[in-house]
Parts: sequence; C-alpha cells; structure tokens
Amino acid sequence: MSLIELGQRIKSEGNWSLFLDRDGTINQRIPGEYVQEWSQFEFLPGVLDSMEQYSLHFKHIFVVTNQQGIGKEIMTTEQLDLVHTQMIKEIEAHKAFIDEVYHCPFLAIEDPPCRKPNPGMAFQAQEDFEGVNFKTCLMIGDSQSDIDFGHQLGMKTLWVNTPNSASQSPINYDYEISGLAEFAAILKNI
Repeated sequence: MSLIELGQRIKSEGNWSLFLDRDGTINQRIPGEYVQEWSQFEFLPGVLDSMEQYSLHFKHIFVVTNQQGIGKEIMTTEQLDLVHTQMIKEIEAHKAFIDEVYHCPFLAIEDPPCRKPNPGMAFQAQEDFEGVNFKTCLMIGDSQSDIDFGHQLGMKTLWVNTPNSASQSPINYDYEISGLAEFAAILKNI
C-alpha cells in the first residue's frame, strides 16, 4: 500500500486514530536537552497547519512522549503540563485538536511500561477513549522507539526523517516523511 493509498483508507474509513511523538515530530528537538518551559518550545515548520488536516480526518489524536527529564529531576511534571497546555492552546487556535497528551516521566534505565517503545501509553489511550483499535491507528515519530511502539501494536508507522531526527534510518518503518506537513498535504489533496 502506498502512502496515498493509506491516506485514502484513512479518509474513507473515518475511524482512525493518530499517535504522535512530540520532540522532533511536533516541535524542534533540542539535542541533549529537554524542553522545560514554553519559551523553549518551537513548532516545526508546517505543524500547526498540518494539525488542522489531521483533525479533519482522524477520530482521535494523541501525543505520546517520553519525558525522562522529570525522572532526572531536571524539570517537574508541573512544568511539563504548562508546556503541553500551551501547545494544545496553539493547536486549538488553528482549528485543530489533541484528545490527550500522555507522557512517561521515568528513566530509560527503569524500562517502565509507559516508556516507548513499551506500549503503556497506547493502552492508556485505548482505556480512556472509546473506539481506539490499534489496527486502525497511525504512529508518527522520529525515532526507532516510536516505530517499534507502533509496530508491536499493529499500527501503521511513519518515520519523520529530518536532520535532527532522534534515529537516523530506523528499521521496519512503513513510510518515510519529511515532516507532518508532507502527509497532511496528501490527506488534503486526496
């Protein structure tokens, strides 16, 4: 199935859910650092307009993000919540929505169920929202853990390939895109 055929399927079926990574997919990744406050958060080019398209075609949209900066005590859950509240406000101002932002605050070394590639955040979304069927879900992210997260649940996966991607050439992704705007344009033009 081509990327265009995937877009046609999503539009025609009308029951798909979208899972999005945050850093490197929605906002500019800060290599080796964490977005601790809103002033450090920078939407990637085309993301806000893309979210409007995604909101037209997906039943649910979730952000799933590993945030071990909390576990490292570099930032607090409250700081992260403020960033996400403002991110959602900006997205809503562009006639788009995010149903929920799920984050995993624990250290990678702990390997908690919620930390991607583990599926805990997806199971939480499925519990919180009716009609989330992983076979009709799309995961978009810029790292191998994002791709593995989606694949182990049977989702279709799109790898965001940018110069700052968390993983260069991950394996097993279904499709490669240059950013959220690329697939949004496909959805718009079908």
